[in-house]
Amino acid sequence: MRQFSLPLLFALLLPVGPAWALEDVSKVNGSIKVEAGQAFGDLETVNGSIRVGAGATTHSVETVNGGIDIEEGARTGGVSTVNGKISLGPRVTAGGTVETVNGSIFVDRGGQIEGGVETVNGGIGLVETRVRNSIKTVNGDITVGIGSQVEGGIHIEKPNFSISLNAPRKPRVIIGPKASVAGELKFEREVVLYVHRTATIGPVNGAEPIPYDTDTAPQD
Repeated sequence: MRQFSLPLLFALLLPVGPAWALEDVSKVNGSIKVEAGQAFGDLETVNGSIRVGAGATTHSVETVNGGIDIEEGARTGGVSTVNGKISLGPRVTAGGTVETVNGSIFVDRGGQIEGGVETVNGGIGLVETRVRNSIKTVNGDITVGIGSQVEGGIHIEKPNFSISLNAPRKPRVIIGPKASVAGELKFEREVVLYVHRTATIGPVNGAEPIPYDTDTAPQD
């Protein structure tokens, strides 16, 4: 058997130390930009936007007042903002939930969301995207676009009184061509639900699906 000296053996057994940890970035009143191909840890800011360049990798991405733009092929953890939209480019992978309170969420072709997609006031749009968990909103339209897959259902929650006053219109929910939604589609408020004839969905609670077979859903 090959023999190792004690110092060498200890060195081999030591865990990887902080020297290998990715740098976190935290700001107040400032934006954060990660250049293409770079690698960072957590990105956090207050009153500023965050942009992650193509092919970059990060851990969580969080801001309070600002939009988040993650470009093609980047990989992140969870993505969240309070007041701002979230845009994920083609082939972006998010390892957690993608969520905003006041703002829209769009995920382009080839997106992989390992958590869910959630808004309170803001639309949600997916194109050829896979969501491992559910889609949730209170007061936003939802488009599960062509070829997208949602594995945890859809839930539109009942709004509180103030939201009802400000938003009397019914949310539109569109399940597009060759899209699929596994699990329950649960609606606690009145919505308009369009389901393409080539799409597959789970049980529906609280709405009557309207089938369509055109490239885009009918206008209300």
